[in-house]
Amino acid sequence: MSGYKVEICGVNTAELPLLKSDEKTELLKRIKAGDKEAKDKFIKGNLRLVLSIVSRFNQTDESKDDLFQIGCVGMIKAINNFDISQNVQFSTYAVPMIIGEIRRFLRDSSSPIRVSRSLKDTAYKAIHAREMLTKQHQKEPTITEIASEIGIAQEDIILALDAIQTPVSLHEPVYSDGNDTLYVMDQIKDKKDGEESWVNKIALKEAMKRLSTRERQIINLRFFDGKTQMEAAEEIGISQAQVSRLEKCALRNMKHFLS
Repeated sequence: MSGYKVEICGVNTAELPLLKSDEKTELLKRIKAGDKEAKDKFIKGNLRLVLSIVSRFNQTDESKDDLFQIGCVGMIKAINNFDISQNVQFSTYAVPMIIGEIRRFLRDSSSPIRVSRSLKDTAYKAIHAREMLTKQHQKEPTITEIASEIGIAQEDIILALDAIQTPVSLHEPVYSDGNDTLYVMDQIKDKKDGEESWVNKIALKEAMKRLSTRERQIINLRFFDGKTQMEAAEEIGISQAQVSRLEKCALRNMKHFLS
């Protein structure tokens, strides 16, 4: 791993290589064929992803360099296990594995992950509201209903609930009879070809058509190519603030159309 170690403090992420979607696809194909050079290039092209995840653990006592190294281990595991035949972005698959690897390291090294009091308070309010609404209506409430009940933004509720949970890797073993091991991913139902999913995809495509060219480009980069706002800004040639504003506007317009 020493070959991929960088200085976390003061690192200029703009100097790290940035891979385009088609480059990632081609490199992954070469990696599965045993191309070590392609693997090295792919790892270096995803260091930004590891750095962004490491930044979430800034309240631990562990060295950022150590966390970065562990995060790279998780990324390499994700590369080794990634199935290119599945219609999933690598970043979507890799993020929980990288987070899980870092959390296991912190747990094993007895370094607690500290969650801020405000996040805990929000999470506990959301949990209490969920239990209360479930009893009242005899069904699980949506995030929107919980947000309306406690007067807190949906995004903040999701962030708070995620902060108090420990992510589980898709490759976490849940049972073994000595021969075959059952993993978490084996128990996840595949709904991608369901009728409801098919209808939703059509509605989504129609909503996308209502956007401007720039808004559609940003939505594609952010949610289909798995890029960060900074990466999308660099590719388009505008500021991150502009990407954020256009993204919010596009999502608002799509939500209005879909509702």
